[in-house]
Amino acid sequence: MVYDVIVVGSGVAGLMAAIEAKTEQNKVAIITKGNIFKSNSSMASGGINAVLDSNDSKALTEHINDTINSAKGLGDKKAITYMCTKASSIISKLIDYGVNFDRDEQGNIAQRSFGGSSSHRTCFIGDKTGGAITQALIKKARDIGIEFLVNNFVLNLAKYHDNVSGVVALRKIDSNVLIYPAKAVVLAGGGYAGMYRGNSTNAQDYTGDLLAVCLRAGLSLSNMEFIQFHPTGIAKTNYLVTEAARAEGGYLINSDGERFVNELDTRDKISKEILKEQHKGHKVYIDLRHIPKETLESRLPGLYAAAYNQCGVDIATELLEIKPVAHYSMGGVEVNMVTTKLKGLYICGEMASSGVHGANRLGGNSLLEGTVFGELAGKKAAKHAETTHFLPIDYNIVIKDIQSIDKIFDSDTSKNFNAIRISMGKCMFEKVGIIRNKKMLTQAFDYIKYLRRESYSLHCINKEKRNNVELTSILELRNALEIAEAIILSAQKRKESRGAHFREDYPITSSVMNKSILVTELQKGYFRTAFKDSSLITFLKKTFTNRR
Repeated sequence: MVYDVIVVGSGVAGLMAAIEAKTEQNKVAIITKGNIFKSNSSMASGGINAVLDSNDSKALTEHINDTINSAKGLGDKKAITYMCTKASSIISKLIDYGVNFDRDEQGNIAQRSFGGSSSHRTCFIGDKTGGAITQALIKKARDIGIEFLVNNFVLNLAKYHDNVSGVVALRKIDSNVLIYPAKAVVLAGGGYAGMYRGNSTNAQDYTGDLLAVCLRAGLSLSNMEFIQFHPTGIAKTNYLVTEAARAEGGYLINSDGERFVNELDTRDKISKEILKEQHKGHKVYIDLRHIPKETLESRLPGLYAAAYNQCGVDIATELLEIKPVAHYSMGGVEVNMVTTKLKGLYICGEMASSGVHGANRLGGNSLLEGTVFGELAGKKAAKHAETTHFLPIDYNIVIKDIQSIDKIFDSDTSKNFNAIRISMGKCMFEKVGIIRNKKMLTQAFDYIKYLRRESYSLHCINKEKRNNVELTSILELRNALEIAEAIILSAQKRKESRGAHFREDYPITSSVMNKSILVTELQKGYFRTAFKDSSLITFLKKTFTNRR
């Protein structure tokens, strides 16, 4: 089956891209590696930032400045300004698509404050904002005739010279490798915080598959060292205790009953303070007991139910133990807004490094980024598809993928892929987590390199090709280890502390390192890291060279 536009990913970025790309004349499909309802977007609970009055220049400037300040010197002002300026129209569009935001007594959209924000600008639907938006977008996509190709694991991009020509995918139902030709491709596959297994709000398969695909396609990754640790996950289950709980007035206290941090400070600062308390031997709790029960049930219904069902805790009368958990990845594929050096390939959402988050994301901006840049990617993909034709497919790539899959089935192994995945998560959290140093990063690099070699000796114990869970788990693990190596190399190169990246051996922010770090895979297993040079002189040199 051929499509004018293929979108990979069914979070808010992918759904918005597909909806914007669809016309009455073209064919658009969304590829997902699981079911269409599973995404980080659907689990995002807090809200979406927006200055609702587009004529309120003061409030808009505050949103832009809050985002720039949170980015800690690595924000792209052009991308940030575009995102913040588009917010009001995006909210209107979401309402048109059926999203019912909470309203105040006057019937206006209710807004609350999030950490790092100078005003109340976060729109919400209880504590299930992402799920409500996702469901509305799925319905809209179905209504306008977008096809959903579920349970397809993307292996590689098909290229023709410097153009994308399709997507190579594993059909999980029968383990066959398929090619989906397309005039334009949008990648919106989410982030990689799931590799911190055991200490992450993300599912274990959210480990950066499409980032590895992009590396193999010759694209660069940027800002990979910046992983945001959300300060409040339920200690027992990793379930996200939404920032809305603190926005509604929740306290963070230690086991001595003392408040020790500003609850509405940025996430990186709160996470470090919680870690300090834990290192002192203290447990840390969120205290919501002073908030009326009816407020908890109406504003935080998801958390109220989860705390009771998962831990047997009634947050109206009891403390809930929490811990920092890997939550969001600021790094991703280097893009210019949404475009890449491959013609016809657009990237948006958490897997893109567009510069809107820099070194630390502002709470409430992730759903906004996904919807705004998803919309932009869809428009650009549709325009590109109108002006080009289907390009040839290099079937040598497809043959290599088929051979790789066959090899995983053909041999036996005594190793356990799940044990390796758990070891990777433990190593990343302990050595490449909230606090880092040279020794920890060196140990992590050596161990991840070892696990990466071991992953290529893994084979399916179950040889049944129908819905083989082992097969996709092995492929995910290999991709995750590739991305883990890129994270560690970036963290080693950044000899300073900035935003979500804190090195106790380099605790000061350095003006010399006020640049993004790019990671490129020269050949399989060999990376190059370099600071991005965005100077005017370099730009002019490149421009002059290209014109020659």
